Amino acid sequence: MPNLLFRRSLFSVMACALMLALVPAPASAQLQIKNEDVTIKFGFGGQFWADWLQDATAATAGNQGYQQNFELRRARILIGGNIGSNITFFVDTDDPKLGLTPKNLASGFILQDAYMEYKVNNYFQLAGGEMLMPSSRQNLQSPFSYYSLDVSAVSTVSNSALQQSGLRDMGFQARGYFFKDHLQYRGGIFEGERDANGRNSLRPALYLQYDFFSPEKEYAYAGTALGKRKILAIDVAGEKQSSYRSESANIASDTPVNGTDEVGFNLQFLHFDGRQKFTAIPDQNNFLGEFDYYIHQAKVQPFFRWETQRFVAAVNNTKDINRVGFGANYYIRGQNLKFTFQCLRAQPQNGSPIRPSNEITVQMQAFYF
Repeated sequence: MPNLLFRRSLFSVMACALMLALVPAPASAQLQIKNEDVTIKFGFGGQFWADWLQDATAATAGNQGYQQNFELRRARILIGGNIGSNITFFVDTDDPKLGLTPKNLASGFILQDAYMEYKVNNYFQLAGGEMLMPSSRQNLQSPFSYYSLDVSAVSTVSNSALQQSGLRDMGFQARGYFFKDHLQYRGGIFEGERDANGRNSLRPALYLQYDFFSPEKEYAYAGTALGKRKILAIDVAGEKQSSYRSESANIASDTPVNGTDEVGFNLQFLHFDGRQKFTAIPDQNNFLGEFDYYIHQAKVQPFFRWETQRFVAAVNNTKDINRVGFGANYYIRGQNLKFTFQCLRAQPQNGSPIRPSNEITVQMQAFYF
């Protein structure tokens, strides 16, 4: 039965991707239900991975074999829409990492986003529910348009300790736009980690961004815009819960060149310090750099990424690690159907007992919303 379930899931994703590739409908077409003042849109997103991960804990380099996995990294059903002119909603489910070792084909779907937002005016919109945390730009990016393969490990340090669900948390958030939508804020109060009696402090967060060119008013930001938008955004963000703190700063750019080619990059700094609240999050300074060049005639996008995790206390220096990766996206129908190849090398620092290791991944993405 589990094997049958896996084959059906894989067949469904591949069939949807094939239909997207063959149907000549315009890219702006949207599957939706609409009456006088209510619109409901439907979509899906799937990322299927073939992944080879080298053992980093082997006693000798000759024993560093590769763990081999086929998995559905993401399998999402998306529903969104509006009620009247000032109420919007969005819900999506996911069955993440289906098939990942140890093999599990019966994990079931989880709720990812589930929020409703009331727009008072352009300066103040209030949302409540489960949503992406406004603590860094990469937290707020869509996983279906990353520059490289996936979210960086240096951006997800607090995910488990603060009881997040895929970089999301439950709470209330306000956002708004000023100076012709170029300056935006997102700020809210979220649950964070809850004690057994639920009486501990909540988790405030604040995010500020300035867009020099194209304003970004979407819920989840794009990484690469594939030469269709000119984006230069700078942002700062911070959050806390009890004594825990984190801060981030980022600059992201997508610049169309040579017609509809693109030069893109994303540079991010993140600081995490669990202090007495989360001892599993040592004081650390992390950096991420991503770079791409999209060649529109070939529909190919080579990319390079570099990230580093640096711990402040000397006792944690052997945990320092660098990761260097490269690869390429091949777009058959934009983000609707693409293939990605990435090779990522992890390089522990300062005499770490962990060995350098490689991860090689091939991804097939199908997305429509």
